Amino acid sequence: MGHTHDHDHSHAVGGTADQPVLDMSIPDSELSPAEVSRRGFLRSAGLLGAGTAAAAAGAFAVPEVAMAHDHGPLGRSWAGHSRVNDLLWLAGDHHIHTQHSSDGQYRVVDHVRHANAYGLDWMVITDHGSVAHAKIGVDKVNPDIVAARKEIDDTLVFQGLEWNIPAAEHGTVFVHPGRNEVAVLKEFENTFDGVVKNATDPTPANEALAISGIDFLADAVTKRRVHDALFLANHPARKGIDSPHEIRAWRDANPRIAVGFEGAPGHQAGGIAAPVGPGSGRGGYDNSPSAASFPAYPLESYRTWGGFDWMTATVGGLWDSLLAEGKPWWITANSDSHKVYLDNSKVGGGDFTTNGRYDDPVYAGSFAAGNSDFWPGFYSRTHVGSADFSYAAVMAGLRAGRVWVDHGGLISGLDVRVRAGGSWVTLGDTLVVRRGTPVQLVVAIDLANGPNWAQFVPKLARVDVIRGAVTGPVSDKDAFSTPGTRVAKSFDVNQSTGRVTLSYDLGRVDGPFYLRLRGTDGNRTAPGYLGAAVDPAGPAMDVLGSADPWTDLWFYTNPIWVVPNR
Repeated sequence: MGHTHDHDHSHAVGGTADQPVLDMSIPDSELSPAEVSRRGFLRSAGLLGAGTAAAAAGAFAVPEVAMAHDHGPLGRSWAGHSRVNDLLWLAGDHHIHTQHSSDGQYRVVDHVRHANAYGLDWMVITDHGSVAHAKIGVDKVNPDIVAARKEIDDTLVFQGLEWNIPAAEHGTVFVHPGRNEVAVLKEFENTFDGVVKNATDPTPANEALAISGIDFLADAVTKRRVHDALFLANHPARKGIDSPHEIRAWRDANPRIAVGFEGAPGHQAGGIAAPVGPGSGRGGYDNSPSAASFPAYPLESYRTWGGFDWMTATVGGLWDSLLAEGKPWWITANSDSHKVYLDNSKVGGGDFTTNGRYDDPVYAGSFAAGNSDFWPGFYSRTHVGSADFSYAAVMAGLRAGRVWVDHGGLISGLDVRVRAGGSWVTLGDTLVVRRGTPVQLVVAIDLANGPNWAQFVPKLARVDVIRGAVTGPVSDKDAFSTPGTRVAKSFDVNQSTGRVTLSYDLGRVDGPFYLRLRGTDGNRTAPGYLGAAVDPAGPAMDVLGSADPWTDLWFYTNPIWVVPNR
């Protein structure tokens, strides 16, 4: 599936190949001559300090990146998937519940079959952390996952869990499949789950327990108990209890494990007026502040904006304040599927506390009122640039930030590059250039090439380029805005089929900055939360009980950084 090369390219800083270079615990004497040269370049550029890995907290931490090669236009390769930049772009979902969750009902294989039918290449089973799940549920779901892997071998099925983060909300934790996947997940949940350990209150001790959980996962990888492990925070603004300093602490504790949060939550059918019910919110975001909530969050943060979490949807908001530190923190989108909208099955019964699961679902005879979810792949997708079709490659792509997300099949393919002369990088990467070098953004978008699962062909109306300066680590760990980040350029899209190519001159580089992209069908927009000068036409705040997800579609990308080396 790969290509051979007889020519050289300049590449971004970081990536799997650069890990020995970035690991300052490895002396120069143990590196190859090429790696010693690479490390010397990073030092001279001010991007690698003595004793400090580039991924650690610092003045400017360089994100991990892909080794990208140019092979012309978007290609098609393995099983009809897009191969761009020598990468397979694999669609997936990291937040899915089964009958092993106290509020779920479907079998593992039900979700996997639907995900496969709706085009997903990878997925994570994340049943809720609980006393019953920690005791027996982790063990009991594993044979179902193993069986589904064998039955449907063209969808990668990870085992994970939804972590009740001590002092905070929920998060996805998952590991690479292997002989210790159950043991590591079980030990993690029994030792660090907020519900299991009665550690849900927002106290310093409980916040420290969350950090210990991230450290445990890192140690499990270091000691090779599991090949890899990742953590992403789920629905971070839903209840207002994920404070900015907690999110920063998770990220800084180990950026190889704690890599991001849901830019868009699941439960996307929740805003439909009926039969979900009046007053319900898209994404389940229909809450109000509580005693545990971070008090500085505004009331608007408890709602989705165009189906996206307020932390992501706000230009110049919390996500941008993290990116402006120059540190990797990625967004995803998923289904959080528990009970599917307009599905006519119901929980099969059984003693969940005793058995760690419900019986198989049964026919209900009518649609269940209140169901607010879609099947995995039906609406939300996280697209990951992967070196190949494997568990390891998907996890590496997520860690590197080679990710874009969409709702409702708004577009079918995306290639984003920032280039300077013959050098270029893609999503999650950092382009290092001489000060004063002119830099250009080039984007290729494959428009929707057929009807989505709601049986219409979406129309992309506009693409926005969002740009912000890198200002370094913040003194206030609870900062959730950053000055200067704004929509720098908007492109109207005036065609409905084929490929759209956009280019934008970013000027001569005189300081570090980042950029990210956003696209919309244009059906529902409003000035952004921080005002029209920052975001003239961003997503509008979703209305409780009246937010049809199919009439308000967006895509978002993860960022690219540009850094002058002198």
